Amino acid sequence: MKTLIRAPGLVLRILISVLLIVIFLTPFYWMILTAFKTLGEVLAMPPKFWVESLQWQNFKDAFTRIDFLHYTRNSLIITLGTLIGQVLVVVPAAYAFARFDFKGKNWLFGTVLATMMIPGQLIFLPIFVMFAKSGLLNTYVSLIVPFIASGTAIFMLRQTFMQVPDSQLEAARLDNAREFKIIYTIMMPAAIPTLSTLALLTFIGTWNSYFFPLVWTTTDAVRTLPLGIQRLQDIEGLSPQIVMAGNMMLIVPILIVFVVARKQIIKAFTYMGVK
Repeated sequence: MKTLIRAPGLVLRILISVLLIVIFLTPFYWMILTAFKTLGEVLAMPPKFWVESLQWQNFKDAFTRIDFLHYTRNSLIITLGTLIGQVLVVVPAAYAFARFDFKGKNWLFGTVLATMMIPGQLIFLPIFVMFAKSGLLNTYVSLIVPFIASGTAIFMLRQTFMQVPDSQLEAARLDNAREFKIIYTIMMPAAIPTLSTLALLTFIGTWNSYFFPLVWTTTDAVRTLPLGIQRLQDIEGLSPQIVMAGNMMLIVPILIVFVVARKQIIKAFTYMGVK
């Protein structure tokens, strides 16, 4: 009887879930579909929801029409630099907020939380002026340093570090372990799911970043792959299938990272949900 009563609600939830999945996946499906079409199929009316034959040439054209390797190398350097910088800055900061009492701690932590509410576009001009005066525009530094400190990352790691039992830290200190050794051997292994989640979010945000590389660079020397895809669109404005092939190559690294880290990400969100 209870099953019958719950059945309409269960069916409704399933239908809503399927609808949301379709809405979410449709743009990706259309992008993939367009990337494999001929120009005639792209412009056909009514639009076709399948491909007659896969056009791998579109990917070759997207790769050769711009300096794809140059833009990809810049994106990798900036993304990895930001990830490494965040680990060096965020982990010690979160550990200090979680495990030490010092004067002004609450005020400082409140300031860190307040930075989470400030849109990046609001502070790009002062940072632009600062880098311009210091001669750091058009360098990797200008695209890495402003993003290695993250209020969200400090908050999430602090919450994770606070769950580690005091007894483990006391035992390590009795063995004369220094604080950096405690961070490396106790805190970071305990926070692997959270670190993996933050790394993925940082990777996606930095890899896909378009606004800041656009306004903080004036030459192609350090410009990233999203700007390269934009150039491809300027060159191939009448060939959307080539632009979509370039977009597919842009998101492939993100999908690979997600597949590799998905188990740790699910653990992190499950852990935070339980807490």
